[in-house]
Amino acid sequence: MKKNLILCGFMGSGKSTIGKLLSEKLGARFIDTDSYIEQKEGMTISEMFEKYGEEYFRQRELETCEALSQLQKTVISTGGGTLLRDDNLRALKKNGVVFLLNVSSRTVLTRLKNDTTRPLLQKEDKERAVKMMLSNRTPLYNRAADYVIDAEESPRKVCLRILSIYNSL
Repeated sequence: MKKNLILCGFMGSGKSTIGKLLSEKLGARFIDTDSYIEQKEGMTISEMFEKYGEEYFRQRELETCEALSQLQKTVISTGGGTLLRDDNLRALKKNGVVFLLNVSSRTVLTRLKNDTTRPLLQKEDKERAVKMMLSNRTPLYNRAADYVIDAEESPRKVCLRILSIYNSL
């Protein structure tokens, strides 16, 4: 592996699922930034938001991006808001290629309809919340991405498409 392979995109876009498949195919380690932070902090992201606020979590996220940018042979799945911050993006791009997994709001709502673990989704009108967040974040995701991938298909197909691009770099 030349550079780390970084996956970004909205919650429910398939970053963790596809990231695991990619790491198997590339013989690389897989790290999900949210899980990494939770392990390090000994609490869930929801608990961090509740106990210390979003800014505390975002600081842990920056420390994580800086640490992970030092690694080699790694597929990194970023949290939905990670690459919206320039410092995180700069850190990860030092040694990584960023792929955006693009999905529609309908796909997000279908995939996350029973999810209760995401603080930003705990709204009465989930559909409206998802559409608003997606429309705000999509331009920023596009700016962060080296490659934009349609992630509406099966994880296997998306994985193969990413591999074909990545291996040609």
